[in-house]
Formats: sequence, structure tokens, C-alpha cells
Amino acid sequence: MSASPLVEGSEPADASATDSSQTHAGGGASASLRRLLRTNTTWTFVVLVLLMAVFAVLTPASFATAFNLRSVATEVAILLVMGVGMTFVIVTAGIDLSVGSVLVFSGVVAAKVMTAIGGGDAGWGAIALGAVAGVASGLGWGLLNGVLVAKARIPSLIVTLGSLGMALGLAQLLTGGVDVSGVPPRLIATLGNGRVAGVPWLVVVAVVVTVIAALVLATTRFGRYTLAIGSNAEAARRVGIRVDRHLIKVYGLAGLLSGVAGVLSLAHFSTTTIAGHANDNLGAIAGVVLGGTSLFGGTGTVIGTVIGVFIPAVLHNGFVILGVQPFWQSVAVGAVLIAAVYVDQLRRRARARL
Repeated sequence: MSASPLVEGSEPADASATDSSQTHAGGGASASLRRLLRTNTTWTFVVLVLLMAVFAVLTPASFATAFNLRSVATEVAILLVMGVGMTFVIVTAGIDLSVGSVLVFSGVVAAKVMTAIGGGDAGWGAIALGAVAGVASGLGWGLLNGVLVAKARIPSLIVTLGSLGMALGLAQLLTGGVDVSGVPPRLIATLGNGRVAGVPWLVVVAVVVTVIAALVLATTRFGRYTLAIGSNAEAARRVGIRVDRHLIKVYGLAGLLSGVAGVLSLAHFSTTTIAGHANDNLGAIAGVVLGGTSLFGGTGTVIGTVIGVFIPAVLHNGFVILGVQPFWQSVAVGAVLIAAVYVDQLRRRARARL
């Protein structure tokens, strides 16, 4: 019996398709363009470009400046790191409501370790150990979520809703409900507020995470398995994919990236900001869905998540510059989010009728 093309990563041969593509190269390019224009990601990108163009025309001296664009990029960097992890989870047709609380817990652990080892003027060794502890704690929460979803068969909505409360509650117990101060100045001056070639370190880290994750999802076996499980978990099992083990890895990845986001948040805000991340889970989910990832699983890209995360940030920034009440941002983002999910449902129904 020949190996499954999904498991081995090969593409099924189709001689007729090959002949057709050779005969109609120009038509193939046109078909690819039409397919591209039908994707949610493409239209979301068009919306983002239009928003930026409108704000640039209305306030050219304020919006379309290097300083303002750098501020917007810095604002979304932490949320983007969480959104990347959320993309993998949603592609598997799951959900993770705990990312904001895991971020807080990871930041608390990192801060506690740094101050316990090095005090208020901790060196790079203490900072590194604290960062590793924070990221590891995020990974631990993610693995716990994955085990409960994959092995205990508890719906991801319930599991992550429970871990949301547990992670936040434990963070408050560790701190007495008071933000940890005394974050090492070196961490704040470099990762938090420093720049490399004029680009904030926060943005650099977010870009590196995004590029690696995009390549993993689009080009590796791990990415193919993630997409396959989201499309049809039972079919994935039948072709040899260890679905349970893979789901644990996916949720572990989401937790790990939430831990990274916790360290970035600690560096940027110079405190643990326990009460400042209540809506981060919804922000990450909205960014992923706005970027074209289907809540039903099986479809999604990290690049789409980048676009989706930037839309609320650009709206908020533009409204502030124009003096519009920022509450309209929630109205606009909510409307676009509902529209994106509705269009995705229409597309799925159309495919089902074929």
C-alpha cells in the first residue's frame, strides 16, 4: 500500500491537470488571481489599505508619519504574538480564551524570578532566567489546555474558559492583587523601549515570531497536520496523524507564545499590568478571524492574522487623531467581525453544494 500523500507531504499526481496547466498557462494565472480575490485575507487587506488611505488623507500631518506608524506597530506587537498562537488553535477548529490570563501569569512569574534573583538592578543572567521562567509557565498552561482538550475530550471553550480564571486567579494570589514593580531597568531600556535600526525591539521580536510561524504553517508537516485536523479530524486519524498528540502541541504553542507576550508586556509597561489584559483574548480572536482564518477550522494563514490585528489598531489610532470617540472602534470592529464570519459561512455552504 502506498503511503498517504498527506502524511508524506507529497502532492497527488494528476496528469490531466498537468497537461491543462501547460496548455493554458495564462488561464492558470488568471484562475489563481480569481482564487486570490475570493479569499477573506485579500479583502481584509483591501479594507486595511483603504482605512490607512482615508486616515492619511484626512490627517496627513499626523497619521502618515514615521513616528505614528511606528507607534501603531508597537501597539500591536504584543497582541500579534498571541494572535499567531491563536491562529494555529483556530485552524484546528478550537479556541483559546485563556491567552490574556496566561500572559498575565507569565509576566508575574518572570517578574518574581527576576526580582528574587537580582533585585531591582538585576543583571542579564537574572533577566534571562526570569524570561525563561515566564515563557515556560505559559507553555505549561498551554500543555494543560491541550491535554484536557485532546485526552479528556472537554470542549476547548470550556477548558480555556476555566484556565482563564485559574491563571488570572493564581497571578493575583502570587502578587496579592498588586502589580509587581521593580522590573530590571535593563529589560525596560532594551526590550521594552529600545530600538534596532530605528525599529522597536518589540516589533522586531513580533516580526521574527510571525515569520517563523508563517513558514511553519505554510510549508512544514506540522502546518499540514494542523490544517488537516481542522478540516476533518477523523480523516486525519485515518491517514496516520496522531491527532491527540498534535493538538497538545498546538495548544502548547499558543501557551508558549502567550508566555513570550507576557515577557514583552512586562518589558514594555515596566510592570505586570494584572488588570490590563482582560480583553486580549477577544482581541486575538478578532484579529485571527478578521484575517481570514475560519472559526470552523481547516483554513487560515499567519499573514492574514497580521492584517487582521492591524485593523483595530489603525481604527483606534485614526479615531484618536480625528477626535472621534474611541467607542466607535468597538462598533466598527464588531460589525466587520460579524461580516467576516457570515461571508465565511456563505463560502462554506457554497462549497458544500458543489
